[in-house]
Amino acid sequence: MGTKQGMWNAGSSEMTIRKRLGGLDRRLFRSVADAHLPGFDRVLPGLSRAADNSLLWAAVAGGLALTGRRRMRRAATRGLLAISLASPVVNLLGKQAFARARPSIVDFPLARLGRIPSSHSFPSGHSASAAAFATAVALEAPARIAVPVAVAAGAVCFSRVYTGVHYPGDVLAGSALGVAAALVTRRLWPGATVDVEARGAVTAPLHDLDPDGAGVVAVVNNGAGHDPCTAAALRKALPAAEVIETGPGEDLLTRLRQAAEHARVLAVAGGDGTMNCGAQAALERGVPLLPVPAGTLDHFARTLGLETIEEAADAYRSGHLVAVDVGEVAGRVFLNTASIGVYPLLVDRRRVFEPKIGKWPALVLAMAGVLTGDHRPLELVVDGVRRKVWLLFAGNCAYASRGVAPTHRDRLEDGVLDIRMLTAATRLPRLRAVVSMIAGAAGVSRHYLHWQADTLRVAAPAHPEGEMRLARDGETFTAPGPLVLGKRPRALLVFRPAG
Repeated sequence: MGTKQGMWNAGSSEMTIRKRLGGLDRRLFRSVADAHLPGFDRVLPGLSRAADNSLLWAAVAGGLALTGRRRMRRAATRGLLAISLASPVVNLLGKQAFARARPSIVDFPLARLGRIPSSHSFPSGHSASAAAFATAVALEAPARIAVPVAVAAGAVCFSRVYTGVHYPGDVLAGSALGVAAALVTRRLWPGATVDVEARGAVTAPLHDLDPDGAGVVAVVNNGAGHDPCTAAALRKALPAAEVIETGPGEDLLTRLRQAAEHARVLAVAGGDGTMNCGAQAALERGVPLLPVPAGTLDHFARTLGLETIEEAADAYRSGHLVAVDVGEVAGRVFLNTASIGVYPLLVDRRRVFEPKIGKWPALVLAMAGVLTGDHRPLELVVDGVRRKVWLLFAGNCAYASRGVAPTHRDRLEDGVLDIRMLTAATRLPRLRAVVSMIAGAAGVSRHYLHWQADTLRVAAPAHPEGEMRLARDGETFTAPGPLVLGKRPRALLVFRPAG
């Protein structure tokens, strides 16, 4: 009897607390409704509408990316990644779990009343996206950028109450989830100073290099680069080098192979996909590769410690070479990662939207579509074991961080593949799949598996022709199965900073 009485008292206390918090929330909402703030009636409703579907933050991210500065591009990327994590958690999990009704708009000022969504009220999705983006930008950008973004995010959060769409508690909860999502991105994508200076096998330095770049053939992929001045900067840094510019629609690998035929050093300026093609051409001709960071993320160049064009030119002049591993699948190499499952789908979806709305908004839409769509795991046979797989990741060398999307490596010549897999024990419904993806990204899902090997064999028996869609250093292609992912230890010579 005492136990039942104690349980009743605990439940009663919980209900009392919820009622008090609900009453406080409604009183605060009414205080905002009764407030008259000169000028805000015109500004805040428009700002609230601008943040619909995160369009405001996509525009800010696009502006940051267009500056061409690395910190700004990283801030934009991290902000969009944070939104892509926060949005499904709020809209698919939070709103469904609490099912709170929207505030009553009786006697609410019509001049500033916003469009009332049909979804539930708690937590606020706009506030989650705003807080996620602002926090993520603050993790990367200087204060002169982070502070205005934070002010705009705060204004969006307040506008959701001021326009009668949310209670203050909805906004606070959404903001907290947004901040948490931004912090989680640091597990998925470490900070700018983390993934550099990975160890490679040191080889004999080249001492007879021309300091002005004679013998260097540099291929600049203008279709992938963020800075239209990359070619000019390379010509200034290495005035005797031959600089070849390529653009969208050209066969990049063919141009790189042609350049490698008469190069003593093959320099490649672009992102990770461009660097991948450069590595393929350099390996075929047996010439060293000079990576020039000029893409969006530049994982491989940054892992070597190369952040700028000037650093790449200095690395060339130092003659400091290291031998690094490359991964190989279906006759193609990869420098960073190869994956099967939802990541190739994400890349393909992003490319569908990108020509119409730009890279950064396309990334947001692609992430939201993949995380919330009714996708099913792949039926694969992995090293002889049949599994249902959401994502299969193979990294070139061991990655230090956990999860299904790690970025940090301490070595580039350890001879192993870092294999990570997110499986589905059953045919998971959509919401559970989203939870598994987010948990697996942090390395805590019970469906997350991690091991290292020098080869990995994968087959897709459920597919009529055994074909599989792969992403390789951010580029996608379809290959006939079964597949063998392997290693070519210390096969590629690359320049890196001395010392």
